[in-house]
Amino acid sequence: MASDRGTLPRSGGIGADQQQPWVAPTMPADRRMPSAPRERKPLLIVLALLLIVVGAGAAGLLVIKAGHRVGAIEISRDVGLGQQIQPGDLQEIQVASDTSVNYVPWASASQVARLFAAIQIPAGTLLTPSMVARSNNLVDGRDELGLALKDGQFPANLEPGQPVMIYSSAQNSGGCPGTPGSTLASDATVISIVPGHQGSGQTDVVVAVDPASAGKVACNAANGAVAIGAMPGNAAG
Repeated sequence: MASDRGTLPRSGGIGADQQQPWVAPTMPADRRMPSAPRERKPLLIVLALLLIVVGAGAAGLLVIKAGHRVGAIEISRDVGLGQQIQPGDLQEIQVASDTSVNYVPWASASQVARLFAAIQIPAGTLLTPSMVARSNNLVDGRDELGLALKDGQFPANLEPGQPVMIYSSAQNSGGCPGTPGSTLASDATVISIVPGHQGSGQTDVVVAVDPASAGKVACNAANGAVAIGAMPGNAAG
């Protein structure tokens, strides 16, 4: 019996000439190729933030510190060498708390008012501890006398702290010791110079003299018969 397998065409296969060329599968348009994961460095981020915070804090502290001011004592009017400082000689000013100047704080104003000027202190000076003393060395062991003098009876450039000589200046000295032109005190020191009352034409000069000379000077001064002469080569301390 003849087989019919040889007459039947083979099916199910596709000829080589009928096969479609291979095409790579495509991805949807809304999808992207996966990328390599980024390496995160949380420690570096934290460190950077910490440095920023610390830097900002330090800058802020410097600004605050630079702007912090405290009260200090300024001399408001001239104070002569050896003069006792008065409350009216002081005024409060504000200075930077980190200044290198060794200023006297305003809280000590009541104590400073009992001290003496160790140097001549001009008005507007920021007071430092070295400018004051607990005692007046210019008058230690000596007497203070006030002289009411007119122009011509004292040098125009006379200054507190300056060593001077005191002379008898008139014949009519009320019977006081000394003759015109004689020396009444050779080691006097000017303590202060204050203009007298307006219109008086006088200047009040306070001097410190040796007790042995105080009587002669006081007597002649009461009669308007004294004059002050500056010692050559000596200026205010």
